[in-house]
Amino acid sequence: MDRIMMIATSDDLDADARSVHDRIVESRGEVSRPFQMLLHVPPMARAVAELGHVVRFGSHLADADRELVTLATGRALGCRFVWESHLAGAIGAGVTPGAIAALQGDRRGLDDRGRALVAFVDELSGTNTVSDRSFGVVHELLDTPGTVELAVTIGYYTMLGRVMGAGRAC
Repeated sequence: MDRIMMIATSDDLDADARSVHDRIVESRGEVSRPFQMLLHVPPMARAVAELGHVVRFGSHLADADRELVTLATGRALGCRFVWESHLAGAIGAGVTPGAIAALQGDRRGLDDRGRALVAFVDELSGTNTVSDRSFGVVHELLDTPGTVELAVTIGYYTMLGRVMGAGRAC
């Protein structure tokens, strides 16, 4: 059971919260569960939504890389919402069934690039840092801006997962 009431419609929102609600719908087509919680604090919902827009549409990461990393982050957090809400997008972006199976335990389905990205997620999620080796491999693949974008992507979905976990909505 959710600890925080989900705001599913804009009917009872004040003008500021309704504006944020409408922007989220414009950007995403709906107000998903994390934002149904975040709308209790409209300035935060606005900022998180804008960051999410940049992560999803303003990043230079390849779509398949971003979606693989998002799924890996959801798995690392144990947040079904992050996993389930990105599974179709990951498949559409070209994440292979083998890579998806690898995230569920069968590591053979990851190529070298996927293994490097998932190792980065696992280390950052598990220890709040990454080894020099993992950093170097990812930096070689993505360069400095890409490595920063990767870390922000992991951080963004970690933030959503933590908000949802606190509300038992993950």
